[in-house]
Amino acid sequence: MKKIKIIISGGGTGGHIYPAIAVAQSLQKMLQGNVEFLFVGASDRMEMEKIPKAGYKIIGLWISGLQRRITYKNFLFPFKIIYSVVKSLSIIKQFKPDVAIGFGGYASGAMLYAATLKKIPSLIHEQNSYAGITNKILKNRVDKICVAYDGMQRFFPEEKIVKTGNPIREDLQNISNKKDKAIAFYNLDPNKKTLLVIGGSLGARPINESIFQGIEKIKQANINLIWQTGESFSKAKNIHFPNFAIQNFIYEMDLAYSAADVVISRAGALSIAELCLVEKPVILVPSPNVAEDHQTKNATSLSEANAAILIKDLDAKHVLIDEAIQLLNDTEKQNILKNNIAKFSIPNAAEMIANEVLELIATKNKV
Repeated sequence: MKKIKIIISGGGTGGHIYPAIAVAQSLQKMLQGNVEFLFVGASDRMEMEKIPKAGYKIIGLWISGLQRRITYKNFLFPFKIIYSVVKSLSIIKQFKPDVAIGFGGYASGAMLYAATLKKIPSLIHEQNSYAGITNKILKNRVDKICVAYDGMQRFFPEEKIVKTGNPIREDLQNISNKKDKAIAFYNLDPNKKTLLVIGGSLGARPINESIFQGIEKIKQANINLIWQTGESFSKAKNIHFPNFAIQNFIYEMDLAYSAADVVISRAGALSIAELCLVEKPVILVPSPNVAEDHQTKNATSLSEANAAILIKDLDAKHVLIDEAIQLLNDTEKQNILKNNIAKFSIPNAAEMIANEVLELIATKNKV
């Protein structure tokens, strides 16, 4: 039986990469291994490391976004677009995919544009409540658009939209029995409460600075700390304290969530989806530096439902540590937040998107 061939493209941040991996895992399971994947990303971005770690082949394109400031790199942008579309056409010719899936990012734009030129069945997924520029450009070219929020017809043709939620990696689907393993893995004290700090895959300076400034308070509170700093926050490298696990990047997110009693996080779409699924009390510090301030909108919807605590970016350094320690000591509040955030979860998003992909392939084969 001929293997089904699927191209998946997207990257730049974990918010594009991990939903792509989750859908690939679902398709692999549904097709019982009778499938071949090829990922396509930007050659200098984090997907070139993260996708192979997940066990998939990836090809990089020479592409990046426009810089906000005036720089020579912007003059290269049109050439990068042309080069990447041409290379994508070459990849399609060699790989001969049955379907192409895009998860956002500039590499996804080039690859999905090329796929639609070649009449390859195509689907894109939009993680946020405010559509990204790449997906808005592709909206009239692709066959289906999977979304995580209501009201997305203001960005996309309504007849193409399917609400699926945001896909979550398999390893986060059931973390309830991993607590002991997680405590041992991070070398934490099983008798102490644990604070997990995740500023997103690239780090978040206001969160990092708040934790760094409040490190003595954290020590005095006698708690465990798991802290993902991102690559660029070098100050944290000099902190060495029992029951502190400080890392540039957390690969074992299932264990990190399992160990955590309280989480501090940005309010990106993927983070929100994960937190709803794992049902953790969370303090959200939304980034203001995103299109249409959609992280604040994400956080506000949870905060208004008493499903999360919202702290503004500008206020973080003044109140974040105190709020986290207070919540760690308030079991009743934790339970309220856990019960309410669970109501927002869509646990089978990856399977729903995978089904849409298989439907596209079936439709193509009928023609």
